[in-house]
Amino acid sequence: MAFLIGLDIGTSGVKALLVSIDGNIAGSASVEYPIYSPRPGWTEQDPEDMWQGTIKVLSDLLTKYNIKAKEIKGIGLSGQMHSSIFLDSNGKVIRPAILWNDNRTTKQCHRIESLVGRDLLLKEACNPALEGFTAPKVLWLRDNEPDNFAKVRWLLLVKDYIRYRLTGEIKMEISDAAGTLLLNVKKRQWSDVIMKKLELPLEILPDLVDSTEIAGKVTKEAAKLTGLAAGTPVVGGGADNACGAVGAGIVESDRA
Repeated sequence: MAFLIGLDIGTSGVKALLVSIDGNIAGSASVEYPIYSPRPGWTEQDPEDMWQGTIKVLSDLLTKYNIKAKEIKGIGLSGQMHSSIFLDSNGKVIRPAILWNDNRTTKQCHRIESLVGRDLLLKEACNPALEGFTAPKVLWLRDNEPDNFAKVRWLLLVKDYIRYRLTGEIKMEISDAAGTLLLNVKKRQWSDVIMKKLELPLEILPDLVDSTEIAGKVTKEAAKLTGLAAGTPVVGGGADNACGAVGAGIVESDRA
């Protein structure tokens, strides 16, 4: 038999879906993890909880349904949008992830619209500055935790972090990148003009990959932890709302 695995790195937990090559659902597994609120209106998660949850659902899935590692032909991911994970030059997490539903960044949103300009922001990023997006979280870190900001080498979103832990490759998938306020959405490339106006280093943004593009392969280390076979392809995946739209058939013009 041949199967694919879909992983969803959500706000409440990680879910895994086992799907046969012909598209039939063959099994599932899930693990919850906590949300922390150190102050009113703040929501954070420990990326290590996400990774440990991923290890468990993958190993549970293979064990529960008696699947051999070599039968898994590929892995895709979806995940909560906008939530920010900051890595240092060694690829280690600097602080807890700031989530999409965190609302500490109102001041930074006003500053983004002031520095970039609302019209230019809409032209480049196709969105206004809202607290849920990623760019305000980066500015908040610079404003409030300068020591942590100085350590930042990479900015990742949640599912892209889990792909990094599976493959060792630091990349960001295009539909998630579109929700950062840092992407020129129409050109499908990072926005030099927004990064310059916000005085942020372009180097913290990873290379972009398409949703269906193979973005890396499971490492030997990740294989030992999860039960997967080393070398299993892992594709870019998609932001959860983008994946939900595809699942609802919103794949062409004039559908909503």
